[in-house]
Amino acid sequence: MAEKRLYRGIVDQILASIDNGEFPIGGRLPPERELAERYSVSRPTIREAVIALEALERVEVKTGSGVYVLESSRGWNGVDLSISPFELTETRAMIEGEAAALAAVMITTEQLGELELALNEMAHGNTTVYEAADKKFHSIISRATGNKMMEDVVDSLWYVRDNSPTVNRAYQSICDTDGNARVSEHMEIFDALKNRDDAAARRAMHQHFSRIINKLIAAQEKEQVEAIQRKMIESRERFSLNHLISSK
Repeated sequence: MAEKRLYRGIVDQILASIDNGEFPIGGRLPPERELAERYSVSRPTIREAVIALEALERVEVKTGSGVYVLESSRGWNGVDLSISPFELTETRAMIEGEAAALAAVMITTEQLGELELALNEMAHGNTTVYEAADKKFHSIISRATGNKMMEDVVDSLWYVRDNSPTVNRAYQSICDTDGNARVSEHMEIFDALKNRDDAAARRAMHQHFSRIINKLIAAQEKEQVEAIQRKMIESRERFSLNHLISSK
């Protein structure tokens, strides 16, 4: 299982190198062997990462020639789908925090009722129902601001959340394990909106995204530790000299 997850971190690292110009657009990625050594992983892991990058339309594999870097893949309304889960979550915290504060002043009784229904679906539905209700909850808040631009911006953030393979995979890896915490956090946001407390609504939304960021960091750290441990095991097996000792 750790091996299957390992390539995700490699994808993020290669994307970062593309974005900072180390692997320029139109240029060729280093050979598979060099990438494996650079990131201290196996060559099959590199192959998995390249497949994922192809799916993101960030590289093109030319048989017999190499892997070439493409322009950033963009989706609906020019939204960049190659940003990291950390960048998206940080942006969501800033934008949706202010949306919650404004909504606390502008929200209608009808919209509060819609939020309450979404909360009930989140608390009692299966995973699919929960995800739909979560999106509905945040959408209602953005609509409650009465600001169409704010609503469109939040919609674009959710578009990335749903359509970027890297972001979607990262969110799924942390959201499948903490449903109770997520419901509790959304309840705090709802209570602040119901009380028309803009400061509390902003704070509750920030705390919600802070937990997500911390979970993402913990997941990344776990993958990095597993990669180091795997590398150490490979080195121990390679240089143990057991093959020499057992031959005597």
